[in-house]
Amino acid sequence: MVSGAKRAIRQCEFLPNVHRMLQLCAEGENGLPEARAAYREACNAPSPKANHKWSHPAVYHAGRAADWFFLANNPESSAYPVFAAHYKKICERLMAGETLPAPQQVQLEHQAAKPLSKAENAKKLAELRAQLKI
Repeated sequence: MVSGAKRAIRQCEFLPNVHRMLQLCAEGENGLPEARAAYREACNAPSPKANHKWSHPAVYHAGRAADWFFLANNPESSAYPVFAAHYKKICERLMAGETLPAPQQVQLEHQAAKPLSKAENAKKLAELRAQLKI
């Protein structure tokens, strides 16, 4: 409870309400969100997932381990227990001293592809027709 109060002093501009205080106490010293909050964050994160600003890398890694498609296409009653199990394992690894890498953000190409000329397009088309025996 004292660690939650210290976090409230550092993070909150005003006195937190009871709900926020409970969240701060549940986070622990390492800043990990509570499992249900982490699940909601993982489900609501936009794609590409790696580019989202995660509250903690553990949330991203648990979502990836639980499978983004599974989380998005199954009801909470079946998806949350799977996510929570992965999240718990990752949190245990963090408590044991392991560090998690930040997600690799997807970058777009810096150079646009140069379009082929009509002659090059005709040559590629002829090659495809030869391969397909058309």
